[in-house]
Amino acid sequence: MTTEIKDQTTDTLLEVKDLKMHFPVTAGILFQREVASIKAVDGVSFDVMRGETFGLVGESGCGKTTTGRCILQLNTPTSGSIKFEGQELTEFSNTEMRSMRKEMQVIFQDPYSSLNPRMTTGAIVGEPLVVHGLVDGKNEYKDRVEELLTNVGLNPYMAERYPHEFSGGQRQRIGVARALSVNPKFIVCDEPVSALDVSIQAQLINLLEELQEQLQLTYLFIAHDLSVVRHISDRVAVMYLGHIVELANSDEIYANPLHPYTRALLSAVPIPDPIIDAQRERVLLAGDVPSPLNPPSGCVFRTRCPGVADHCPDMEMGLIEVSPGHWVDQCSFGS
Repeated sequence: MTTEIKDQTTDTLLEVKDLKMHFPVTAGILFQREVASIKAVDGVSFDVMRGETFGLVGESGCGKTTTGRCILQLNTPTSGSIKFEGQELTEFSNTEMRSMRKEMQVIFQDPYSSLNPRMTTGAIVGEPLVVHGLVDGKNEYKDRVEELLTNVGLNPYMAERYPHEFSGGQRQRIGVARALSVNPKFIVCDEPVSALDVSIQAQLINLLEELQEQLQLTYLFIAHDLSVVRHISDRVAVMYLGHIVELANSDEIYANPLHPYTRALLSAVPIPDPIIDAQRERVLLAGDVPSPLNPPSGCVFRTRCPGVADHCPDMEMGLIEVSPGHWVDQCSFGS
């Protein structure tokens, strides 16, 4: 069971409903056949409102990045619906999707591998301008590249430098400038600060917030660091093994986490005050994350849940609304 979550009083930019991404596992040499499938995303539903930052958190391998790639149609979903401004992206041809990419961009996780080392910074930032025909002539091209570099806190003269001449934080700023070059409405931020030092993380987060306010951007912010997500996100969805297990606004999910997995993640976030840190409840999970090749039956969290019950193997995954805007997997309540 999957649940579509909507707020009819707010302008919805993106609607994801029952999204599934199963990667086939094949066997054989001459005649390959599918023998199993990796259920990276298995029935995810959520909406993203215009102008908000929607956080998507969870452990490595839970399906966060795959969800983002499916939204951008970098991976073709196995099934489900992805609507952007009411348009069904899964039905778009490659040509139609190429035009739509002006509205949807991505900031990749690794600032070291996401930039072409053989291209100058100016060429990296300016390439989308040429591909989509957004500038006329060299002078307009040069002015636009300089404007983009300035907007992300880099000096325009750096346009002639190559990626290896920049620090990690500066490279990520180049990635942000590249994403902004086509004036998008929606940006998937795929763990954009996870490879950076803490002080540089704060600078980049502040930059993203400033750009969001200036340019009226909407973010899908993917991360595993809940402290970062809390700072930037309006609403947060917690993923586990291809499913969303809890969804609420940022303050609510931190003040009143209901799913045991959410509580476990929050209990692992460091607190600077050693006295408070020593007094808070620790939620320890047994075992490891199961393989998405063979997930547990019923509630996928049951193999690690401290409150596992007899009904869990027979439960169907699905969210229920326990308070306005706060959704949690129904297995947490044994219903």
